[in-house]
Amino acid sequence: MNTFFSTILVGISSGAIYSLMSLALVLVWRSTRVVNFAAAGQAILSTYIGYEAMSALHNYWLSLPVALISGALISAVIESFIMRPLAKRTQGTAVESIAPVIATLGILGLIRSLVGLMWGNTFLQYTSPLSSKGFTVGHTTIPFSPLNAAIVVGAAIVLLIFALIFRFTRLGLSLRAASFQPEIARLSGIRVDRIRTVGWAFAGAAGAVAGALVTPTSYLSPNSLDLLLVSGFVAAVIGGLESLIGAVVGGLVLGLGFAFILQYIGSSVTFSAAFIILILVLIVRPQGIFGARSTREA
Repeated sequence: MNTFFSTILVGISSGAIYSLMSLALVLVWRSTRVVNFAAAGQAILSTYIGYEAMSALHNYWLSLPVALISGALISAVIESFIMRPLAKRTQGTAVESIAPVIATLGILGLIRSLVGLMWGNTFLQYTSPLSSKGFTVGHTTIPFSPLNAAIVVGAAIVLLIFALIFRFTRLGLSLRAASFQPEIARLSGIRVDRIRTVGWAFAGAAGAVAGALVTPTSYLSPNSLDLLLVSGFVAAVIGGLESLIGAVVGGLVLGLGFAFILQYIGSSVTFSAAFIILILVLIVRPQGIFGARSTREA
């Protein structure tokens, strides 16, 4: 029984990180209908910036907001100077839908090259702010540490802030309007282009926090967040690409699924399990758990 509950705790910790990356993908998809494969690159660059801040300030908690702000700014710049002009130039052409996706792949490669040039390809250790040794309950040490608890709390705070913004603020209303009905939003006086930039900035911030929270559990390199991108994408599909709640639920479902597979089957099938889950979801409910089934007019 202790093993079962320990596995749940580990799954929630991993799922919280997946939820943040899933949220980053969903925010961009909702605003521009683009799957942002550059999200991993944006997250890794902001994490390196956070690493430099931590090295200078000698404090992880002070470096976290630096990474968050950097992620938001990087994402806003990419949307303003690359994605928005590209969307306008390709509008009405045969490559309108595919060009932005190809662009995000190019941006991912560009960021990786930039990171490699600036920091090299060696593994860096992102100092953990808390102990990674599991809590001891009675005579049993469970695989859930103070660092895992901080990851869950940090991710929950970020997700709660986003939920409050989207639900109760004028900005959140503008973001939703610009996503679902951009033309009507323009007629209502909403500056859709600026609002979309804000959506991208929020996405970059979420990815940055995900990178800064997960990196102390492993290492930092130009490719260290690739698996996080895959997991975030699968989580977004599970929850539904249209739903912010779905992004969170999808991340938790995937995190728990990975934890139980790792505990009771083994690590050899963990990576392939993500794609198996993705295929099953696409077959059974392609719109995701919280996604609405689209209708086609006759």
